[in-house]
Amino acid sequence: MRVAVTPNGPIEGYRVAVTGLGALSCAGTGVDALWEALLRPSAPASKRVGEFDATHIGGPKELRRLDPFTLYALMAADEAWRQSGLSGPLTDAGSIVTTGIGGLQTVLEQVRVLNEKGPDRVSPFMVPMMMPNAAAAAVSMRFGLGGPCETVTTACAAGTHAIGNGARLIATGRSPIAIVGGAEAVLVEIAEAGFRNMTALSNDDFSRPFDVTRNGFVMGEGAGILVLEEWNHALERGATILAEVVGAASTADAHHITAPDPSGQGAIRCMEMALADAGLTPSEVSHINAHGTSTPLNDLAEALAVRHVFGDDAPPVTSIKGHLGHSLAAAGALEGVASVKTLLEQVIPPTAGTTSVDPEIGLDVVHGAARPAHVDVVLSNSFGFGGHNGSVVFRRYQG
Repeated sequence: MRVAVTPNGPIEGYRVAVTGLGALSCAGTGVDALWEALLRPSAPASKRVGEFDATHIGGPKELRRLDPFTLYALMAADEAWRQSGLSGPLTDAGSIVTTGIGGLQTVLEQVRVLNEKGPDRVSPFMVPMMMPNAAAAAVSMRFGLGGPCETVTTACAAGTHAIGNGARLIATGRSPIAIVGGAEAVLVEIAEAGFRNMTALSNDDFSRPFDVTRNGFVMGEGAGILVLEEWNHALERGATILAEVVGAASTADAHHITAPDPSGQGAIRCMEMALADAGLTPSEVSHINAHGTSTPLNDLAEALAVRHVFGDDAPPVTSIKGHLGHSLAAAGALEGVASVKTLLEQVIPPTAGTTSVDPEIGLDVVHGAARPAHVDVVLSNSFGFGGHNGSVVFRRYQG
C-alpha cells in the first residue's frame, strides 16, 4: 500500500496483512457459515440475523446495554480476534468499526418509553447505546486497543472505507494492528418504509444483482470484521497470514444525495486510484466483488465504470448481496471477508438470485454455481448514498 506520491514516484509504506476474519449474518454465526452459504446458488429466505449465543461476550445485564449493531460487531470481532491469536492490551492498536445508521433499535424503543411512560423513564444508557461510535468503542474496550478508535459513517461505503482507513494506519506506521469492519441492525419497520417509499427496495422482496429483471435491493443486517496487522509484526509472532491489503481509495460522485453519477466517473476514479495505490494494472485483477445492490441505476453505473477501467477483459464479477441482502455499512465489511475467503479457497461465489444477466451490464457475472478459479487479486467495491465511493484491493498470500 502506497502512502505518498512525490514527483519522483510513490513511496512504499509498511505492508498490511490480514490475520483474522469474523462474521455474523443471515447465513449464521461465523465465517464458515457465511462462506458455506455463499457457495450455494440460492439465498437464505430471511436476511435477518438469527438467534445466537453471546454469553461469551457478557452477562445478561451487560448485553442489555448494547444495541444489536454493537453486539453484532462484538460477535464478529471476537471471532476475528481469536483467529488472529493476538492478546491485549495493545496501546497502539486501532479500532475502526463503522455503521451507517447506528443504534436505531434503541432510539425506537426509547421513543416508545418516552411516549408511554414519560421522560423520567428514558434509559440513561440510551445515548451510549444509540451513538454510531458505540461499536468501535466497545471493540476497543473489549480487547484493550488504545490506538485510534474511529467510526466512518459513509452509508453503504462505510465498511470498505473502514478497511482502507485501518490499512492506512498500518501502512503509515501509526499503528501495528487495526480491527476494522462494520455492523448494521436496522431491519425495523420505519427503516424499511423509508427505503421502500424512496423506491430503493425490490417490489417483490427479491435481490437479483445485475439481472435483467432487477428492481431494487432487499435489506440485510449483520457484521464483518477483519484484523489487519503490519506484515513483519505478524511474521515475527508466527501469525497465519490470510491475505494482504495492497491498495484502497475513496472518492465522491459530487452528483446526487441518492442516485449514482450515471457516467460512473466517481467509481472509475476510485477503482483507478485503488489500483494505483496497490501498484497494479487492471489486467492483474483476478476478480471483482461488486457493490451490486440489485437496483437498476446502481448496477448499470457500476458496470459502466468497471468496463471503463478494465475494458473488454474485465475479470469475473460477483455480488454477495444476492445472498445476504444489503446490510448498508456492514455490506463492504462482509464483502471484504468474502474477498479474503475467495483468495484462500480459490473459488468465486455465485451471485444468488441472478438468472439472466442484463445485456447492458456487459460483464462476466458469476451466477448459477460457484466457479473455481485462479484468483491472485480481488478488487472489492462499495458505493453509498451521498455519492461515497470506496474500493479496496486484496492480494493472495503465497507464503
